[in-house]
Order: sequence, then C-alpha cells, then structure tokens
Amino acid sequence: MVRTSTRRSPASPLDDQADAAHERLAALELENHKLRRINAALIERIETGASGRDAAYAAFQHSVELAEQVRERTDALNQAMAELKASNKLLSDARLRAETAHQHLIDAIESISDAFVLYDIEQRIVLFNKRFRTLWSRSGVRIASGMRLAEVRRLVERSGLVAEEHRGKGNEPTVYRLNSGRWMQVSERPTREGGLVVLYTDITEVKVSETMRREQALAQKSRLLQRAVDNLSQGVAMVGAEGALELWNRRFLELSGLAPIEAHRPFEEVMAESELKLLTPLTLDDDGHPVEEVEQRLFDGRMLEIRTHPLPTGGYVNTFTDITERYRHAEALRESERWIRLITDHVPALIAYVSADLTYEFTNKVYEQWYRWPSDGMLGQGLREIHTGEHWQQLEPYIERALSGESVSFEMAEHNHAGQQRYMLRSYVPNRLGSGEVAGIFVLIQDITDRRRTAEALHQAYQNLEQRVRERTAELTSLNEQLLCEIDERTHVEARLREAKREAELANLSKTKFLAAVSHDLLQPLNAARLFTSALLDRDAGQSGGLIRNISNSLEDVENLLGTLVDISKLDAGVIRPDITSFAVSELLENLAMEFRQLSGTQGLALDFVASSALVRSDIQLLARILRNLLTNAIRYTSHGRILLGCRRRRQSLSIEVWDSGMGIAEDKLEEIFHEFKRGDSAQPYQDRGLGLGLAIVEKIARMLGHRIQVSSRLGHGSRFSVEVPLARRASRVRSETATSELLVERLQGARVWVLDNDTAICAGMRTLLEGWGCLVVTALSESDLARQVDNFHAEADMIIADYHLDNGHTGIDVVTTVNARRATPLPALMITANYSNELKQQVRELGHMLMHKPVRPMKLKTAMCHILEKGQG
Repeated sequence: MVRTSTRRSPASPLDDQADAAHERLAALELENHKLRRINAALIERIETGASGRDAAYAAFQHSVELAEQVRERTDALNQAMAELKASNKLLSDARLRAETAHQHLIDAIESISDAFVLYDIEQRIVLFNKRFRTLWSRSGVRIASGMRLAEVRRLVERSGLVAEEHRGKGNEPTVYRLNSGRWMQVSERPTREGGLVVLYTDITEVKVSETMRREQALAQKSRLLQRAVDNLSQGVAMVGAEGALELWNRRFLELSGLAPIEAHRPFEEVMAESELKLLTPLTLDDDGHPVEEVEQRLFDGRMLEIRTHPLPTGGYVNTFTDITERYRHAEALRESERWIRLITDHVPALIAYVSADLTYEFTNKVYEQWYRWPSDGMLGQGLREIHTGEHWQQLEPYIERALSGESVSFEMAEHNHAGQQRYMLRSYVPNRLGSGEVAGIFVLIQDITDRRRTAEALHQAYQNLEQRVRERTAELTSLNEQLLCEIDERTHVEARLREAKREAELANLSKTKFLAAVSHDLLQPLNAARLFTSALLDRDAGQSGGLIRNISNSLEDVENLLGTLVDISKLDAGVIRPDITSFAVSELLENLAMEFRQLSGTQGLALDFVASSALVRSDIQLLARILRNLLTNAIRYTSHGRILLGCRRRRQSLSIEVWDSGMGIAEDKLEEIFHEFKRGDSAQPYQDRGLGLGLAIVEKIARMLGHRIQVSSRLGHGSRFSVEVPLARRASRVRSETATSELLVERLQGARVWVLDNDTAICAGMRTLLEGWGCLVVTALSESDLARQVDNFHAEADMIIADYHLDNGHTGIDVVTTVNARRATPLPALMITANYSNELKQQVRELGHMLMHKPVRPMKLKTAMCHILEKGQG
C-alpha cells in the first residue's frame, strides 16, 4: 500500500474559485437579510404611521421603490445562488480530477527507480516516495512530511549516512558515496511555485563499471608502460612517495646485477643488495647541495651514469645509463686534446681558435704568455676585451673578411709585454661547416721580427752590393766571352756522353728483356731434373738416398739462383705485374709455416707460428715470394735458437713479421743489405750459395706492391723483418685447406691424369713423379698424340696437366678447350708456365683453370692436384 503524507497539497485554481464563490454568497445573504429587515420596518411604519395623505403616499412610494430594490436584489441573489451551484458542481468535478491526478502522481513517483522528494516554497517536505524513506531506514532516522531541508541536511551529517561527497561543477549533479558503499547521484530542480524537487539516483553499478573500466585502462596503461620501459636502453626505477620500488625494467636488473625482485620493496633495501650507489632527491654533497647525478665504475670496468628525477606526487625516478663508450670517447678526446695542447704549447707561434661570436675557445701557452693571461684564462673572453682601442680597429677589417669565409694573412707591428716592438704575421683561416656557414676562425700568429730585420739588412747589403756588382760586371763580361767558348766545347762533349749512356741503357734493357724472355727455356731442363729427383726421393733409394738428396739440394740451389736472376730480370724489365686480390692471410702463412718448419728443423732451429684471421689485399704469389726470402734469410743467418712468424695489426694495415735469434745486422748495414749482390756473414758459411739478391728482390716486389718493408736488428741478438700489407673487409679468394704430404699422396691414389708437354724429359719426369704418388698417368707431346692415346679424348680421366707453351704456336689453353668441347663432362685443368703476365693469370682465372709457375715444386703440385680433384668431386 502506498503511504502518502496527510498534509494537503498546495491550493489549485479550482479551489480558489470555490472559496471566492462562498465568500460572495455569504456577502449576498448578509445584504439580503439587511434588506428584509429594512422592508419589514418600512411596512410597519406605513401601517402604523399618523401622518397625512401626502406623507402616506410618499411612504408608499418609498416602499414601492424599496420593494423594487428588494426584488432586484432578490433576483441578483437567486442568480448568484444559481452560479454558486454551478460553481460547486465544477468545483466537485475539479476536486475529483485533482484527486485522481494526485493519485496518479503518487503512483508515478512510487513506480520510478529513483528516490523522490518534493519541497514547498518554504523548503518543507510535501511529498516523498518509499525509496526515499528506505535511504534513511538503515541509519535509524525517520523522515516525515513537513521537515525542512536544513533539518534533513543536519540529520545527514549527524547520522553519517554519507561517507564521501563529490560536488559537480556548474550544472553537473552532486554524487554521494553512502556508508553502505552505494553511490547516489542527486539532481535538484526548482518548481514553478518556488519549491524544489530532488531525485536520488542509485549509480552504484555505473560507478562499479566505470571503476572496472578505469582499472582495466590503468592496467593496460601499466602494461604498455612496463613494455615501453623494458625496451629502453637505460635502466629505470620508479620509487613511490613511501620509498618503495614501484616500477623497474630488465635493464635496471642487468646493470645492478640483481635477480628478479618483488614489487613494493624499499628502494634502499634493493640498492643495498647491488653494487650501485643509492641516489635520491634528498642526497646531498659535502657542501650540502642536492646531488642530481653521479657516475660510478662497476667491477667489470663499465661506467654508469645515475640520475634522479623527483615526481610531483612525492616519489622519484632514477635512470641508470651505460656510458662506457661515451666515457671512453671522452677519455680519448681528453687524451687527444692533451696531445694537441702539448704540441701547440711547444710550437713557437701564437695559436688560438675564436668562435663566430668572437669568443676564445682555445689558446696555446705562447698566446697566453704574449698577452700576459693565466693558463686557460682567455677561454670565454671576447676578442674585443683582449684587443682594445686602436689595435682592435686595425684588426677588425681582417676579422670581418675571415668571418665572411676568406682566408686572410697580413703583417702588423705590436708591442710585447716588455714594451718591445715586434713584427707579427697574422693568419685568419675560417672554419666552415658542411652547410658553408663559418663557425669560427683559426688564428695563427708568427713573430717575423728577425726575418724582417734580416730582410732589411739584406736590402741594405743589396744596395751596397749594387755598386760592387757594376764594377764586377765589367770584369765578368770579358770572362763570359771566354767561358762561352768553353761552354760550346762542353756541350759537344755532353751530347756524346748522353749518346753513349743511351746506348748502354738500351744494351742493358735488351739484356734484361732477353733474360726474362728465355726464362721458359732456361727453366725447362731444370724443371725436368726437379721432377726426376722428387720422384726418386719419394721412393726408397737405400744407400743412394743421401746422394739423391744432395742432387736435389744442388738442383734446388740452382733453381733458386736461376729463379732469382730471372725474377730480377723480370722485375727490371717490367714483365711482372701484380694481381691484387683480397684473401685470408692464414691461407698463405699456414702453408709457409708448414713448408719452413721442416727446413728449419733440419738446421736445428725451432719455427714458431702465430696464426691470424685477418683479411688483406695483395698479390698472394708475390707476397709469398717476399716472405719466403725473409724466412730463408732468417734460417741462413741463425745458428741456434728459434724463428717466429706472426702478424701485428695496425690501424688500416697488417704487419707480417719474421723474427730470428741470429747474429744480427750492424746499424750502418741496414740500408746496404737491400742492395743487389750484398750479403751478410751467414751462420752456415758452407751452405751460403746465394748471390745476395734475396733482399733486393724483396725490396723491388714490395715497391711494386706498394708495401712498406721495415727492419730492426741488434748485433748478437737477432733481427726483425716486417712487410706492411693493407687490410681488407672481405676475401675474394677461397681458402684452401693444408694437408701433410702423406695425406696428399693418399688423396691422389688412383687419380687418372693426362699430362701434355712438348718436352720429352718433362713428360718422363712428370710420369715418374705422379706414378710414385699412385696416379694413373698418360703423357703426350702434342694434341694429336694425346687424342691417339685416349680414344679421341673420350677416355675416362680426372684432370689434365698442360704446359702453356707448346709447338707450332699452340697453347695448353687451346688444347684444353678442344678436349672439353668433345667430352660430355669437361676436365679440370692445371696450366704450368714460366709466363708471369697478369693477362695470362686473368685469362686462366676466367676459364676456371688453375695456374702454376715453373719451376714446379712437388709439394705445391700435390696440393693443387688435390684441390682440383676435391673441387671436381664436390
């Protein structure tokens, strides 16, 4: 059942009309009552009156008038009664409608979900619904009609019904959080009569949903923030107002050396477990000033920069930045600046740098001493402050020209601090940026007083000498005439000498070219002899083994001597051209170490090798010739101890060094040893059969390649030879694997090899050598001879070895091309030649063949053949 208040609602317009009708009816009844009394009195007076006829008539007339008035009044009263009845009927209808509307209003306010209360113009409660009463039931407060708004507010404060209040701004409603945890939104609206309607809307679910959305958004932002912080290169730690660690990233844990930690731990406790310093906005230095950043070196040598940033909420954020590289760069810059200052301070010239705003940014010691300023005292000072008055006026035009981008040099007289006049040569050089803008001026000032005075003295002397010159001119004129005759005679003699020199040079060049050209014919028989002796050495020769080794050593000496002479002739004739490529230096050094370790062991020496992974740019064959000569010399001039082969990196180059513990070289002989036919005293004189051309060849090849040769030595302690080779970024050569002689022979077992050479001795020697390695060999003197033996090139084979120079103008390349054109699968080829030209190297490389120069070393031949076979199998 709906409970409503017993107080009447405010008067409606129909009630006002009814009240007015009642009042009017009462007034008419009272006036009618008075008229009746007057009428009765008049009638009585007339009936009882003793006056005359006229008086009676007059009284009668008056009574008639009164009767008429009474009648009129009675009619009016009847009309008013009729109107009153109509009004009462309308009033009853209106009252019925008002009660119905009132009931509908009560039903409406009870049906709404909000608490409703209505105040009249006097701020008293007129009407409220059950939901409004329910708000107060839990707090034990009873709400009744007629209570004022102020009293209700006092009850709210006294009962503690409201736990939190949020007043809206402007037209926004006020929101309350009740002590039950519910949220109420209060909306107030005035009525037309001056009253007040208040609605209490329960927005708890909206608030909860909003809180959940806010928490979800906050969680999402927290995740995004954590993700962003984790991706920072800096370590970050955020500390709350209570000093607890709220947020950090992985970089902070890495730099501090901490394991994963729990949130909300005291920051001081966390930092105590690390090796980092604790820095907060409250940290003070020795002078009591706040410290915002510190630098700390970790145990592993890294440098950290720790900064603290206070937050408006009372906490702070610390950042941890690894500044190791920046610190090293700063150290390098400081060291560079120290060297620059050390150098400039000892230069007898005034040096300075002035920025575009004419402020000193650098001055050397001489500059400061000239202007009598303390060390670094001029830095930050303006140019106008140093040069004032007339001196500045003289300098200003030149400074403006320098600032406009022009290099300026001029002389000016100045007085030093002792008052002496000195002549100074000033040079202003603008410092241009990449955009062309002038960022400053380099200032160089030289004291040229002595030079000026010397020039003046020379000028004076010149003036004095002019007279003497005129006197001597006359004497010399006669002598010149005599000398002209002698000059003519000397001119003829000089022409004859030039002609003789030209003929000698042509003869020497002809000899050199001839020696380079016949190198192939000179090396042919030697190559054959080397093949035969190598084949004999590979076999068990019994008692003749020593004799064969002696023959091999003798042939090797002849080969070395002849090869040296040929190399010198080819270098002088310009036949050899470097083939520069990029390759791994280990490809060369490991082979050399293996080759010379055995040779040094026979001499009782130990050869140590330090490997290197560097990439270099050079001609690998010419560089190998340099290092072979250096290693050979090291073994030749060392009687005991060891030899070291290794590398040392420079800035843009690699120094390949050969150290020995030999007898050493006198300092005055260090340049002489690179001359032709100059030899030192060998440690094994009976074995020294060289011509003294090894280091001369080293010097010529190094000069051709653009490599620098360095040598240092101490008598009785040993020597160090090095060749400096430029570094490369990537290799253009594929490194070949090294292998022992036994392993190479094992790989060659059963290999089918065709050998083509127009020299019968070389064919025989090659057959003997290869068959000793287990190969199946077919030798031929020409293309037709080979075709006859191998079924017109269709027989099975693994590779072909061909001499480049054949009979009748044919070449090995031509024969290999013909062979592979007739085969389904082309044969890999090895070209052997004494031609060192780059054109041939390039041609063989483009065709995919391998090239080897005479005289052929058996070990190199084994390695090359194994490489060709492995490549063909792959």
